[in-house]
Amino acid sequence: MEFKAALFERWLMQRISGQTDSDGALLRVGDVIRQKRKALNFSQEAFADEVGIDRAHMGRIERGERNVTFLNLLRIARALGTLPSNILTEANL
Repeated sequence: MEFKAALFERWLMQRISGQTDSDGALLRVGDVIRQKRKALNFSQEAFADEVGIDRAHMGRIERGERNVTFLNLLRIARALGTLPSNILTEANL
């Protein structure tokens, strides 16, 4: 029974996206990423290529419209020469 209850609870959990981010965490993370990218004089397209993700997806991350995955956050931080924790700290998270 515990397994079924856990599955049901998981099913009920709402996915977090730019539309459900009521406290603006995704937007703050995206702003930090954009500021750091620009400080390194990367265009969004060149940076997305460096990170290995689609430019349009990078734009959605920077605008807070997409929930950046942990692995993408690691790749972004690496390309920015920082730690993921620094990005989150600067975003007040």
